[in-house]
Amino acid sequence: MVFGPRGGGYDHAITVFSPDGSLYQVSYAAEAVKKGSTAIGVKCNEGIVLAVDKSLPSNLVEAESFEKIFQIDDHMATASSGIIADARVLVDRARIQAQVHKLTYDEDISIMALTKSIGDLKQMHTQYGGLRPFGVSLIIAGVDSEGPQIFVTEPSGAFLEWKATAIGSGKPNAMDYFEKEYEPTKSIEESIVLALKVLRRSMDSEMEASNIEVVEITTKDRKFRRLTPEELKGYISKLPDESEEESEEDSESDNQEED
Repeated sequence: MVFGPRGGGYDHAITVFSPDGSLYQVSYAAEAVKKGSTAIGVKCNEGIVLAVDKSLPSNLVEAESFEKIFQIDDHMATASSGIIADARVLVDRARIQAQVHKLTYDEDISIMALTKSIGDLKQMHTQYGGLRPFGVSLIIAGVDSEGPQIFVTEPSGAFLEWKATAIGSGKPNAMDYFEKEYEPTKSIEESIVLALKVLRRSMDSEMEASNIEVVEITTKDRKFRRLTPEELKGYISKLPDESEEESEEDSESDNQEED
């Protein structure tokens, strides 16, 4: 009798566990996220910052139609990585959920409540035949009565709250940099600069105002605000040269080895 490879066939249906306890379709969805463009989320005492790589697939694409950060409500936004069509469906659901909550309770929905709702929807798509997991991760961020908050929802439906995080192809390098450089006491302007520093490391092309997108929501007004191209140019000009940054890191690593 000829046997197929170990695990073969267990990826044909989302409802079938492999012998090692894996749901392969969920793993494949996570791989789709890893191939997506990088999105960054940073929380500080003054609010939250979202930044994404918005490099256009073609010079013929209208930049306004290529959206990576979506407004959910005045006090909340989300950045996506993975299959953008899947993200659009989840964003539409999130917007409806936010407005239903506002009409029902006469208050803004909390970041945690909305994240849980989206996580529940994602998880539902991992346990019914005829469905497939959403091939997208979302950074859901905003400012509510609890203050600034940032959550990440995975294709499995799992979610965690973060101080600073990244999704997409540049996640490993971004998280390493955040481990060394993140401080919650930074101002909103310093957090924007930090987010751009991290984002630049994952971009294939030179960072310009036309190929990035940055949104801030401050504790002062709790309002979604997309930075203008002029503002982005100003922040990009504040970034150190990549060669200078690399030399500083090399000197720090040499000092650590000497210690």
